[in-house]
Amino acid sequence: MPLVHPLDKDHDAEVMELATFFNETLGFPPNSVLTMQRRPRIAKAFIELNKAVMDNQARVTSEQKRLIGYIASTAAGCRYCQAHTALAAERYGASQERIENVWSFRTSDLYTDGEKAAFELAIAASSVPNGVDETVIGNMRAHWDDGEIVEILGVIALFGYLNRWNDSMGTTLESGAEDAGNKLLATQGWEKGKHV
Repeated sequence: MPLVHPLDKDHDAEVMELATFFNETLGFPPNSVLTMQRRPRIAKAFIELNKAVMDNQARVTSEQKRLIGYIASTAAGCRYCQAHTALAAERYGASQERIENVWSFRTSDLYTDGEKAAFELAIAASSVPNGVDETVIGNMRAHWDDGEIVEILGVIALFGYLNRWNDSMGTTLESGAEDAGNKLLATQGWEKGKHV
């Protein structure tokens, strides 16, 4: 059971106008945002941050950002965000093979060295205590410029917020995200857990 139930999508017109962003990424406004709209300023600020973080300024693609978000969310244990990031990665062109094998990235030729560095950063930055060290930093600098590193860490930090929000809130998983989790993450033993 959720800590706080989401409001109807028509509750706040301004929030829902901003939330049309999620129609592209997910196909629906997420229940996390529908819950945030109990305090519209939080919902609006979150949506604007999400749009800024997910805006592609250089070589980091929309698909890569969602795979980074998936890695970060899995490291943090948020099943809600795992399903959402897998769904969004697929919508942005990730093959089922790339999604299913992302945890074997270290030995897989499905991922570039730059992606592997970003995935290591996602794991290290999502760990408590933080695991970002000189090796992680060196690998990131070898493959990405400063602006791209800001974009990548922005994704990881955004999902840090979402992982805490959705796991603590017990946000109800939408049927589209649940279907994506069952389809794309079954080989990793994904289940919706408390997000009912």
